[in-house]
Amino acid sequence: MPWQQLLSPQTRLPIVDLEAWYASLLERIAQPTPLQLAVLGGRLAATPGLAFLAGYQGALRALWPAAPWTLGALCATENRSIRPADMHTRLSALTLAGRKDFVTAAEAVDWLLVAAREDEAGQPVRLALGVVRNGAPGVRIETLPALPLMPDISHGRLHLQGAHCERLPGDGWAAYVKPFRTLEDAHVLAALTAWLFGVGQEAAWPQSLQLRLLGLLAGCAEVARQCPSAADNHLLLGGLFAQFDSLSTDLDAAFAAGAVHWAQLWQRDKDLLSIAGSARGKRLQKAQALLGINL
Repeated sequence: MPWQQLLSPQTRLPIVDLEAWYASLLERIAQPTPLQLAVLGGRLAATPGLAFLAGYQGALRALWPAAPWTLGALCATENRSIRPADMHTRLSALTLAGRKDFVTAAEAVDWLLVAAREDEAGQPVRLALGVVRNGAPGVRIETLPALPLMPDISHGRLHLQGAHCERLPGDGWAAYVKPFRTLEDAHVLAALTAWLFGVGQEAAWPQSLQLRLLGLLAGCAEVARQCPSAADNHLLLGGLFAQFDSLSTDLDAAFAAGAVHWAQLWQRDKDLLSIAGSARGKRLQKAQALLGINL
């Protein structure tokens, strides 16, 4: 991780459409690692939503190192569930059919990782992961109205009808969907923390707060090196989120004492890390039980 690039003064990328913003980011930080994409992207982002986008793209590349450098998305949710048994999207003879409820960056995404069932009737549920291109025959994204949280990051619904795909090797659940939740948590936390550090630098926040943000980033770098499915990594990640939560009062005070623009953005989007809080809490409990640790 090139820490000097994070610590030195940076000019944020202008707010434009998501595809152009992401292309500008890659021009500034050519060929980054997944964590570098998250951290430096968060530092150069003008909003928490754009920081989230950088972290999300970093997590995708940690999951699938061969991913194209264009914007991508992982599509698993159906009817607010990612349980394999609740999915109806199917893969048959490298053809996908079904619907996914949520596509991040819907207006700009180029490729999509689609979780789909490939088990036969009467067999145990088995998932595969297929790759499709936006706009290819049988692939359509329906852009939905902006959400109150991160309204600058569009979202949509994916419709698949006889869409030809590339099937990635391995089990779709164990090798991709399940570990992605941990990868996303770690990389988005890193990106948002980098965004906060940048605001703190510009606003001359108390040194102790800036240093604690740097310490949190160092922890994210270590967690990003670990196996996302390992129980001990879930424990470490839980520690990072506890550390982030402990900054809440000081962050609110720092924003309240500074520019209204930053304070408004923070109040609007600061809950983005709580979206997956319940699932993260369950993973932490399971990790503690597996490791025999009672915290």
